[in-house]
Amino acid sequence: MVPRYVDAVLEGGLKPNTGIKLSLDGGAMLSIDAQQGYGQITGVQAMELAMARARQHGSCIMALSRSHHLGRIGHFAEMAVAQGLVSLHFVNVISRPVVAPFGGGDGRFGTNPCCIGIPMGEQPPFVLDFATSRVAQGKMRVAYNKGEQVPEGYLIDEHGRPSTDPGVVVRPLNQGLLGALMTFGDYKGYGMAVACELLGGALTGGGTWHQEADDRRAVLNSMLTILINPAALGSQQALAQEAQAFADWLRASPPAPGSPGVQLAGEPERTARTRRAREGIWLDQATWDEIQAAERKVSA
Repeated sequence: MVPRYVDAVLEGGLKPNTGIKLSLDGGAMLSIDAQQGYGQITGVQAMELAMARARQHGSCIMALSRSHHLGRIGHFAEMAVAQGLVSLHFVNVISRPVVAPFGGGDGRFGTNPCCIGIPMGEQPPFVLDFATSRVAQGKMRVAYNKGEQVPEGYLIDEHGRPSTDPGVVVRPLNQGLLGALMTFGDYKGYGMAVACELLGGALTGGGTWHQEADDRRAVLNSMLTILINPAALGSQQALAQEAQAFADWLRASPPAPGSPGVQLAGEPERTARTRRAREGIWLDQATWDEIQAAERKVSA
């Protein structure tokens, strides 16, 4: 995303050195304008304020609008569960629409992620973080830069036909058209994507996507966050005990053929983080070339 961030700054869609502005303070209800600042900053600022209110009031509903790309939503859930809070996040994307509605033949909305974080007592938390598309757009960019094909069922080309070429959603094709990602679970993922658009975009005031695609490089996110303090609900101990019992029950299931066994959401990511901290993060040459080209744009 570094090259795209640089382009967005140069175009004016991403505004460096910008923090959040509190638009509405209702105690346990907050409306926050991120003013198109870096999402990795504005998202953390908004979460810190919302978590303080959840500890004070027992819960908090926070509407964050007009943030530049928030990145991995699971990071914000991890912030919440580290403080013993349950968190739910619904996010929409204002950028070139790259996901097709179920039954449709072109992109009409973004990858619209949903995330749920639940503390589980002494064991690592449950952190479910997923795009409502079959696969995240960023993974298609990585596959394209590596020169790889993707499995069937992920993509359609600019004519609405099935494709295994990740380039259909990375580079403009015939007459500048792009293909689109498919939603996960057919109509179920489509329904969740619409819910994220309405909750993350319409309810927060950040807006929904309903226009022709353009070439602007900014990626704007709005996010509805719901935080619950189990201690205030009187269920903190029960949550920890039942979460442990249920996790043990799940893991006792015999592994399916060819499977390493049952895992909970968040475990694969923690394993990958440990491995990459030890071995480093591999970048393909095309991605590294793009990063260096972005550097030249701002150092000339």
